[in-house]
Amino acid sequence: MLEQSKKEFIEFMMSADVLRFGDFVTKSGRNTPYFVNTGNYRTGKQIATLAKFYAALIKNECGDEFDCMFGPAYKGIPLAAAAAAALYNEHGIDKPYFFNRKEEKDHGEGGSLVGYKPQDGNRVIIIEDVITAGTAIRETVPILTAAADVKIPHMFISVDRCEVGQTPGKTAVMEVMEDFGINVHAIVTVRDIHEYLKQSGEYAPVLKNMESYMEKYCVL
Repeated sequence: MLEQSKKEFIEFMMSADVLRFGDFVTKSGRNTPYFVNTGNYRTGKQIATLAKFYAALIKNECGDEFDCMFGPAYKGIPLAAAAAAALYNEHGIDKPYFFNRKEEKDHGEGGSLVGYKPQDGNRVIIIEDVITAGTAIRETVPILTAAADVKIPHMFISVDRCEVGQTPGKTAVMEVMEDFGINVHAIVTVRDIHEYLKQSGEYAPVLKNMESYMEKYCVL
């Protein structure tokens, strides 16, 4: 049975046109019948609602046992900022956040990081949208380790697509844990989305395409 909070989050994503069904191509080049695009959150209410879901997950998984929050450019930037605000407003946890520029700034203070400056020994949590093949995290970790001698114990995402990464039989999330020691926590997984569609009874064609895709690319 799908938890009520997960059902609410899936319906929230669908209402914001963030969870979409059709014909899409992922960053890893896979043709997919479903797509999660957090870039479609457009209003203050939407980002505030999203941030509450992230904050609840962070609170449940690690409480205040971390030092700072990092949002990878570009989609991770508003996610980290909003999650930091919600953590304070909802749970009284006040933590600094920072993000990176895609292009390093060559004037003013310079550098590629904006906001908090990580220190040696800091425990950094990453706030991202989705993991598909793990491509983005492999770009993110070197940015953080080049900034300071940090630990990255946790990563928080909206959706775990449960897809195979670079190693047959292992999801990208499993690889992130093995390669970097990062625990990845998702608000919902593709299994949850599949279960929601099955329970609703209105998505027979979508379910068929989704199941074919999951059989090909997912490790469940």
